[in-house]
Amino acid sequence: MMDVLKSDIYNFNAKNLTDGRNLLSEIKDGTIATAFFDPQYRGVLDKLHYGNEGKSRGRERCSLEQMDDNIIRSFITEINRVLKKSGHLFFWVDKYHLIQDIYKWFSDTNLNVVDMIVWDKGKLGMGYHARHKSEYLVVLQKSPVKAKACWRDHSIPDVWAEKVVKNHPHSKPVELQRRLIAATTADGDVVLDPAAGGYSVFEACKQLDRCFLGCDIRYGVTS
Repeated sequence: MMDVLKSDIYNFNAKNLTDGRNLLSEIKDGTIATAFFDPQYRGVLDKLHYGNEGKSRGRERCSLEQMDDNIIRSFITEINRVLKKSGHLFFWVDKYHLIQDIYKWFSDTNLNVVDMIVWDKGKLGMGYHARHKSEYLVVLQKSPVKAKACWRDHSIPDVWAEKVVKNHPHSKPVELQRRLIAATTADGDVVLDPAAGGYSVFEACKQLDRCFLGCDIRYGVTS
């Protein structure tokens, strides 16, 4: 861990309160084994144009600071820099952005899409046509792409059902993330989450005794 950060401004295994780009700038090149990134983009909300949004519908989500394409690209560029060779990035994306050109965010990096996991949340969400019940986790690996030596758990299904206790507008499945961390890291590796939200990745790291490095511009719990 001593060889990961350039200074002692930020702490491991803690909820650092800062913009994720500030944290990323303090991380040395090629030192992170696995990273998670859940951008705060409006995606489906913008597409559907719900008129009462921010009043009764999605009030907490709407209050979060939004990321435009340039901000998302800047995060991904820095994550690409700090990942070790063959390290993994787990990138959360909604349906709207999934069917758009997500490669625009990765075109100038060494990150390669190697898989995707569909998270079945077990509850119906928004939708004028089909109601949204899932989110999508794009699996990227920094070059060189390797499988056997870098992914230890081959029993993780590509459709994962898990309900969550919601403590944040973007609460994520702890058990899925725990399995992915266990599959792609070893003792002593650092797991990064520069937009931690409700800190579900931190919770998964605690269960595995993995070193967590992450932050958010808020403390993470909104309820």
